[in-house]
Amino acid sequence: MHLKNYMEEVVFNMMEGILKDINCCTCDKCLMDIAALALNDLPPKYVVTDQGEVYLKINALQQQFEVDATTAIIKAAVLVKRNPRHE
Repeated sequence: MHLKNYMEEVVFNMMEGILKDINCCTCDKCLMDIAALALNDLPPKYVVTDQGEVYLKINALQQQFEVDATTAIIKAAVLVKRNPRHE
């Protein structure tokens, strides 16, 4: 068994759709910076068992949860777009 922050999966799954609407660089460095900033704004949801993952996936469908994740990703993308760490 290993410990996993389920929020990482949520952020990475939502990022592609959100970033299509924002004219933002999607190179690996920018994507990782956006994910890191977004995850720092969201509460972690750690899981160890498959049952825990199923429970969190059900909770992830709640509208407020999606709004929070979307807001964190957009906020992070705007910050990275203004200050990219690449040439």
